[in-house]
Amino acid sequence: MILRGIDFGSILCASGAQGFFGEGYWFHKFLKPFGLNFNGCTFVAKTTTLNARPGNMPLGADGITPKEFVPSCIKVYPLKGVILNAVGLSGPGAKALFEKGLWQQRKQPFFLSFMSVEKEKSERLSELRAFVKLFKQHLPQFRAKVGLQINYSCPNVGLNIAKLIDEAKTGLKIAAELGIPIMPKFNVLAPVDAVKQITDEKDCDAICVSNTIPWWQFEERIDWDKLFGTGFSPLMEFGNGGLSGWPLLELVKEWVISARVAGITKPINAGGGILRPKDVDVLCEAGASSVFIGSMASLRPWRVQRTIKRANKLFSPA
Repeated sequence: MILRGIDFGSILCASGAQGFFGEGYWFHKFLKPFGLNFNGCTFVAKTTTLNARPGNMPLGADGITPKEFVPSCIKVYPLKGVILNAVGLSGPGAKALFEKGLWQQRKQPFFLSFMSVEKEKSERLSELRAFVKLFKQHLPQFRAKVGLQINYSCPNVGLNIAKLIDEAKTGLKIAAELGIPIMPKFNVLAPVDAVKQITDEKDCDAICVSNTIPWWQFEERIDWDKLFGTGFSPLMEFGNGGLSGWPLLELVKEWVISARVAGITKPINAGGGILRPKDVDVLCEAGASSVFIGSMASLRPWRVQRTIKRANKLFSPA
C-alpha cells in the first residue's frame, strides 16, 4: 500500500498489537518459539489520546506497561478464536509519548494512531488540533516516514460512530496540516455511503476497517450466547468491550465488497478475523489494498509469520 509515495507494505499490525513503541507484551517472548514474529509487518502504534487516560487497564510506573499480569479488562478465548477487550485507551497521553523520543528513532515507515475522546464534537476537534500541533513540533525529528491513523471506532470510550461522519471530514482538514498520509479507522458498523463521503475528501489517503465489534452488535450474524455462554458480557463492569477474532472476517469481507461497489476507490487497509494465511486471500479478493493483523498474535501466534509472508506475496507479487 503506497500512500503519497511511501510504501507502507502489504500487511500492518493492528494498533496496539505491539504496544506504543513496538515493545510488545510479556507473553510475546514465550510465543516467539512458536512463530510469533512481526518481521515484514508494518508497525502501527497503540492508539493514544491527547491527555493521559486511565482507561480500564492499570499501567505501571513507565506509563505504558500493563500493571496487571493478566489485565482484567481483556478476556482471551484461544479455543474459540476470539478476544473481548475493554482496555479503553489506557495511556500516558501524547505529550509523554512524544517526549520519550522512541517513535522518532524508528527507521521504517509506520503509523501513529490517535483518538479524540471528549463527549462534545467541538471538544474532540480541539483535542485533535492540539494533537496535530504537538505532532508537528516533533515531526522534524522523525527519521522514518510516518502516517497518521485517526481512530473513529473504538467501542470502549462511549462514542457513537453514526455521529462522527461529518466530524471525520473536519478532522481530515485539521490533520492535513501535518502533510503526511492520513488514514481514518472505522468498524463495520460505519455506513458505507457515509464513509464514501469521507474518502471523497482530498485529504483522506486511505481508510482502515475494521476495529472491534461492540458487544452484542450483529446479533443476527454473531452467536454471542454460544461464544460466551451468556447474554451478559464478562466485561460488563468495563462497559462490555469489543470483539475481535474469527466472526469479524466475513463482516469485513462484505463491507469491503460493498465499499468497492459503492465507488470507494481509495486504498482500504482491511482486517479483523484473520487467523490463518488463507484469510488474507478472502480480503484481497474482496477488494482490500492491504491487510492488518492483531488478535492472531494471541490466538494463533504460530501462524503470524506465515500470514505475513502470504500477504506480502499476494499484494506484492514478483
